[in-house]
Amino acid sequence: MESQRSFLIIGLALVTFLLWQAWQKDYGPQPINPVQQEQTQQANQGVPSFDEAQSEDVPTSDSVPAAQAIAQSQNTNRIIEVKTDTLDVRIDLLGGDVISANLIKFPVTQGSDEPYSLLRSGMGLYVAQSGLIGKQGPDASATGRPVYTAQQSAYQLNGDTLVVPLTWKNSQGLSITKTFTFTQGHYDVNVSYDVQNATSTAANVQPYAQLKQVMDFEDDGNMFMPTYRGAAFSTEDDRYDKYSFDEIEDENLRKTTKAGWVGMLEHYFVSAWVPSQEQTNTLYSRNINNQFAVIGVLSPAETINAGESKTIASTLYMGPKDQDSLAKIARGLDLTVDYGILFWISQPLFSLLTFLHSLVNNWGVAIILITIVVKGAMYWLTKKQYESMARMRNLAPKMQQLKDRFGDDRQKMSQAMMELYRKEKVNPMGGCLPLLLQMPIFLALYWVLMESVELRHADFVLWITDLSTKDPYFVLPVLTGASMYLLQKLQPTTITDPMQQKIMQWMPVMMSVFFLWFPAGLVLYWLVSNVITLVQAKMIYASMEKRGISNK
Repeated sequence: MESQRSFLIIGLALVTFLLWQAWQKDYGPQPINPVQQEQTQQANQGVPSFDEAQSEDVPTSDSVPAAQAIAQSQNTNRIIEVKTDTLDVRIDLLGGDVISANLIKFPVTQGSDEPYSLLRSGMGLYVAQSGLIGKQGPDASATGRPVYTAQQSAYQLNGDTLVVPLTWKNSQGLSITKTFTFTQGHYDVNVSYDVQNATSTAANVQPYAQLKQVMDFEDDGNMFMPTYRGAAFSTEDDRYDKYSFDEIEDENLRKTTKAGWVGMLEHYFVSAWVPSQEQTNTLYSRNINNQFAVIGVLSPAETINAGESKTIASTLYMGPKDQDSLAKIARGLDLTVDYGILFWISQPLFSLLTFLHSLVNNWGVAIILITIVVKGAMYWLTKKQYESMARMRNLAPKMQQLKDRFGDDRQKMSQAMMELYRKEKVNPMGGCLPLLLQMPIFLALYWVLMESVELRHADFVLWITDLSTKDPYFVLPVLTGASMYLLQKLQPTTITDPMQQKIMQWMPVMMSVFFLWFPAGLVLYWLVSNVITLVQAKMIYASMEKRGISNK
């Protein structure tokens, strides 16, 4: 087996898979067009109504009662603004929903003053809703959701924490304070309900929290770097599982689990509701008129006796896929940085990459260093691979003699080949096994470079100012193609078919075309890997010649 041919074939297979994914997205079943503005507003305002007799059921309606619509029209100043060092948030006093969350430290484009908008209202609806249902729950009232009051219309973080209390009280004496607590440098927000029951009877409430997003959107991926956008959740048995918009359309999620969380994912960012991890929660999803996807969590009902009070809390995360921060919030939340089945390899590689970055303070240089480290650590496998292939090539004349001798007698031919391998001390799989052992590591590193938010807008050198986007002048793809060509020329070939030879000659050119749209960080990794392979191959061939092993 030719090493370079194997790499090219595997690379082509990967690109083919990416193209197939892109075709599915562009020409497969599509969600319907966005709804009209008034429908969007209705979906933004409406929250599920729950029947106390069936409070364990997932939500089934999303309408806005007429009385509530009148109240909304009379309350024109119900949006409060909250700004910290990391978040610029808008909270609707109707229900206390977060209807906008801008990430201050993450601009939309490099050098822009416009922050990235994770949560938003309007046509691209994406909001975080929460409330209390149940018999006395204000969000289950027949008149609609509660309208909270706030002491200020704008809040600014000036210390370590910022507390934003919203209050509501009914005529019977039940009062609720919904408090958002923001922390400096954090993207997780504590959302708590302080329920005080001044009535003469016990009050029953049940907390819920959900994320709502329009299903028709413009994805931020492309055919060469497909990214997942959709829902995800965690249970006691399964730390991380994706639940796509298509799955939400087909079937409602319903899982009861100890702890757990729900989230909405996109390429570099995530929003998530994390309820109390000490209780049993119900995770659910809903499809609203094939227009909006909802994933939420319903916590156990709480009883507040007359004259008593109780506090119920959960956590809302709105920010980048920062693995360290996410891992501290909930079990499995860091897996939203989705490395796939190779996460157990990718996570240590990411730790190594961040360590190298801490030394050089340049993500491009860190990519070069980690490629050198990985290729160096696997040098012994590469050496075995090249030496095994050389021995197999040296056996070619003897193999031809066996073929001439035994002809079509497969049994005798097989026995003679095994005897030849034993006599010459050659393992026919010796060239394949080292390659198979290396591929998971290279693929794991590929996913690290594609998924890490740290590379978003990361500067490298000269014209490469963003490692997460393509090389603007295509220098790296051209150099990568040239390195592939040199590797191909370096290795003697056993291919005799003219057509196959032509295909292999054009393979570097084909791969270079694909690399034109790859993120610069990934192309840099591939280029450095090829250059190191060229150096290693020269060293291995020189060592083989000294020991009398021909590589011709």
